[in-house]
Amino acid sequence: MSHGTGESPVFPRVAVLGLGLLGGSVAAAARRRGGAGHVVGCTRRSDALELALHSGIVDEAVGDAAEAVRAADLVVLATPVYAMAGLVRRLAPQLREGVILTDVGSVKATLADTLPGLLPPGVHYVGSHPMAGSHRRGLEHAREDLFDGSICVVMSDADAAARERVAGFWRAVGCRVVWRDAASHDAEVAWMSHVPHAMAFAFAAALDRVPTGASEVQGSGFRDFTRIAHSDPELWADILSANGKAVAAPLQAAGRALAELSRLLEQEDVEALERFLAAARAALSRAGVRSPDSPQEPPEPPTVERSGGDGD
Repeated sequence: MSHGTGESPVFPRVAVLGLGLLGGSVAAAARRRGGAGHVVGCTRRSDALELALHSGIVDEAVGDAAEAVRAADLVVLATPVYAMAGLVRRLAPQLREGVILTDVGSVKATLADTLPGLLPPGVHYVGSHPMAGSHRRGLEHAREDLFDGSICVVMSDADAAARERVAGFWRAVGCRVVWRDAASHDAEVAWMSHVPHAMAFAFAAALDRVPTGASEVQGSGFRDFTRIAHSDPELWADILSANGKAVAAPLQAAGRALAELSRLLEQEDVEALERFLAAARAALSRAGVRSPDSPQEPPEPPTVERSGGDGD
């Protein structure tokens, strides 16, 4: 029985490899909300193992990934994307038939092209991307409710039965599931997540030229815009590099928009500037982006399968 729900868990035994913010939050939510009957957490950091066990985030904490996955029904990869293929290659002999492998990586095409070929027969990979997180890093910031109301993208181009079970797991921990193939996922999150982070980092880098004392007049808009530039540089270098091809087009589009804005400012054309800003605000609505002042809840996202990947 799962902890605290009184219902049968989605997976009897779940191994979470990597106990940072996301991995720790997956483990805590799965253990306490019905995603898993027994959660094994794995990390090489002895302090994190002790914290995970003593705080009730996991039922069992081990430092050896092969030991963690040996009896697992679901394996969740919560390591950096660049480390996942090597980890799976080492663990493949320990994965018994029927095990499902998923992950929390922000980039999917590279994993979809690589991981299935490393798995033994009868083991399925279903890529996942819970769209939740924080600029904070580390297990000490893990939260059981991190995924409440968040979108989790589950890959539609995977074994049908396995992907339905993985979707059930993410729903159990609080997510709303949408389906995408790997290429569409990478193109869409480039616009919705990766480029906004890149631009926030770029603006933060420009603050080397800020006038002395300017921080005394920062307002909420500045703090809102720069918050994500406090994110972990190592993590985001990994993400942006892995999704570089998909990031290129929206980053170039944003660059053209900035160049146009700069041109209008140089020309001191107030009417044209107002039209530019109005068109920008209208584009938010066309893209389905709600105003932060809107009181209504966001609609349940469509669970449609998308193909392609050109970002349009």
